[in-house]
Amino acid sequence: MHPTILKTDEASESLIGEGCFILELSNSPEDPAVSIARARVTSGVTTRLHCLEGVVERYVILEGNGRVELGNLPVQEVGPGVVVLIPPGLPQRITNSGRSDLVFLAICTPRFAMDVYTDLESP
Repeated sequence: MHPTILKTDEASESLIGEGCFILELSNSPEDPAVSIARARVTSGVTTRLHCLEGVVERYVILEGNGRVELGNLPVQEVGPGVVVLIPPGLPQRITNSGRSDLVFLAICTPRFAMDVYTDLESP
């Protein structure tokens, strides 16, 4: 890895099939140990139930309020300052229970790639 300063291009935010908007902040083969994305879930939206195989994910809640579902744990309320630790393979989803956008960082180790994502809901 080389010293680098990455600049965010807000225009590259995209709505993904999971039901949230993602802006990749850092995700490249040159830094395979970690990826960082900003996720944004609009009011009333619940993301699709999914898991990441072989990847630990952390949600760092920055703005808004929500409810997170992790495996068989009781549903938990989350808000700014909360960190959600998600082990590999654990079913997960998040609901925006507030009136404004729910915004959080999704930090994955090793870095996220689509081939680790499994949608657990039937179409």
